[in-house]
Amino acid sequence: MTTLLDRIDGPPAGPPDDFADPARRLRAETAAARVAFTWLGTRKALTAPQRDRAAEAFDAEGSCLSAGKRLLDVGHPAFRAVTAVRGRIRSYWRESSLPFPEPGVRLIRKNQVDDFARRIVDFQRELDDAVAELDRRYGDLRGAAADRLGSLYDPADYPSTLVGLFAVSCDFPSVEPPKYLSRLSPALFERERARMESRFEEAVELAERAFAEEFARLVERLAERLDGVGDDGRPKVFRDSAVDNLCGFFDRFKALNVRGDAQLDELVERARDAVRGVAARDLREGPDLRARVARQLSQVQSALDGMLVDRPRRRILRQAAAPGGA
Repeated sequence: MTTLLDRIDGPPAGPPDDFADPARRLRAETAAARVAFTWLGTRKALTAPQRDRAAEAFDAEGSCLSAGKRLLDVGHPAFRAVTAVRGRIRSYWRESSLPFPEPGVRLIRKNQVDDFARRIVDFQRELDDAVAELDRRYGDLRGAAADRLGSLYDPADYPSTLVGLFAVSCDFPSVEPPKYLSRLSPALFERERARMESRFEEAVELAERAFAEEFARLVERLAERLDGVGDDGRPKVFRDSAVDNLCGFFDRFKALNVRGDAQLDELVERARDAVRGVAARDLREGPDLRARVARQLSQVQSALDGMLVDRPRRRILRQAAAPGGA
């Protein structure tokens, strides 16, 4: 059976030593992917005559005024349900991929390409169901818009149906220089190859920074809730999600990390050990356990703060030491 992975071009496999380099390993193990939305616009600029009428209230010229109208109530429960699907798609997209320094492109593990494409198809079905429900309420939404907009209401602004006007899709663009270029212009091919290598080096740094910043945010939030006390002098209340989100981060880090920063790896492992086998309920009911976990996470947080401050300086030093560096 042919899979999407079979149709994705990648760099030729290099010798084993090549994969000691995080950028080369990232390039070999990931595929570029894009997610695109088709989405109904819900705002429209006023026409020139409408703008002139609006400007009269300010004793101004219409040409000096920029104004628009909201066509539909995006706060309606049916519209919020459609928007919520888009939010879930974006969350899934971010959580299952790594950043890449090309607009709209992220990197996913090659062994996850088919699962990713199937998941986007599932999301499209979920989106279709939400849009179908929104379309059933469309008449009410248009009626409310007519009442709200008054003379600004124009039936021509509204399609006859909303079905088909919301969609999500994904594709897998090649980020490698085309092979034919090596025959047409070897020098240009070499420049493109070097440019792409630098892109993946930058992608490693982007991934490490994203992981470090998310990790620091999650650790700080949980440590502050565990160690702090409220105005009444009692331990602060925290939600289960404060623990669940940190554990979810550990899973994503293990699945996506290219392991280019030993210090970050070590801090993640320390935090994982601190909460291993610990549930939110255990922390609420066990003051000694709560104090121990709070102390360990605070130590991780302090080390993370120092690492994040020091990281830009280390990056500058690496760039200066590289061939051709400043």
